[in-house]
Amino acid sequence: MTFAPNDLAFIADPYPTYAELRDTAPVLYDEATDHWLVSRYEDVNSLLRDRRFGRTYHHIATHTEMGRPNEPEWHGPFWNLIRAGILDMEPPDHTRVRRLVAKAFTPRYVEGLRPMVQRAMDSLVEGVDGMDEFDMLPTIAEPLPVTVIAEMLGVPEADRHHLRPWSADICKMYELNPPLESQRDAVRASTEFSDYLRDLSRLRRREPRDDLISALTQVVDEGEKLTEDELIGTCVLILNAGHEATVNSTLIGWWTLFRHPERLKELREDRSLLPTAVEELLRFDTPLQMFERWVLEPFELHGHEIPRGAELGLLFGSANRDPSVFDQPDELDLAREPNPHVTFGNGIHFCLGAPLGRLELQVSFATLMDRFPDLELVEEPAWKPNYIIRGLAGLHVRP
Repeated sequence: MTFAPNDLAFIADPYPTYAELRDTAPVLYDEATDHWLVSRYEDVNSLLRDRRFGRTYHHIATHTEMGRPNEPEWHGPFWNLIRAGILDMEPPDHTRVRRLVAKAFTPRYVEGLRPMVQRAMDSLVEGVDGMDEFDMLPTIAEPLPVTVIAEMLGVPEADRHHLRPWSADICKMYELNPPLESQRDAVRASTEFSDYLRDLSRLRRREPRDDLISALTQVVDEGEKLTEDELIGTCVLILNAGHEATVNSTLIGWWTLFRHPERLKELREDRSLLPTAVEELLRFDTPLQMFERWVLEPFELHGHEIPRGAELGLLFGSANRDPSVFDQPDELDLAREPNPHVTFGNGIHFCLGAPLGRLELQVSFATLMDRFPDLELVEEPAWKPNYIIRGLAGLHVRP
């Protein structure tokens, strides 16, 4: 039983280890990463909702008070940006900012994006039509969410080529023990993206358009508005969370279907399965394997005394395969209902962009199946060496 987030074999298939953890060590301290790993669904789901644990502790304590080292000063641009977004906020700031953002980013607004998402997907499919084979990563999976988010935010077309590199570099900091070069990339990208969005948001405040940045500059609730830093942090979070998750979910989802040809045949023949199929693919092989929480006050779990200032590693991939919740969890069931997976989180930090992610996945899977009904895998894909934000390095297919 080895938790080995730096090992490609483990990244590719962590599920046997998770099964052993759930059975024999549902709470395990991992010295290499300094995390208390939590693997059972009931515990993960409960801890996500428990306010004794937070995405940050800065609202109640300093690094020293929590027994944690100070961050290097040169990390400032990264953390200033990230902590201005709701993912790394706790109440009362989280409550206020999420309420303001939700007034602009409504489910109705997201559903209204469907024609634009479909146009973007149709254009990408046109670009690969006629090829003998293509890599789905650079041709479909990456450009679709970037195009959608750029359109949604109102980023001019001439500037959109910056978005993917900025997002990828910022997200390097989320991996366990990122190397120094990755840290530098994240700080540089944070500075560049923040400066860009600051200029764009000021322009949209003066000259509003029909886009999300304009809407966020104008949103008011009981006299409260987003600060400029909060608006920028929100836009970066929408790009990073929406883009990275959708790219990885698309490729992992197709890889899963190719390994389960009978299920792929079912979906091709019965497209009404698509909504539940997307949920099942998100459960079966989870793109975000671990979500972290800080322990704000000491507590006990399964006989382990866990101190204030410790960091929990909530194993989403393990929770989503827990047989106490999911019948035959290692089987792919495209009609599975109910399907209470934790891929989008839970509690106050439940993913605000979940409706957009579901929409993009449904449109992209349906469009590829319509245009290329015999789409097949060319070669087994390789995994990127990332555990937390987990994904394939590419997916070569033949129409």
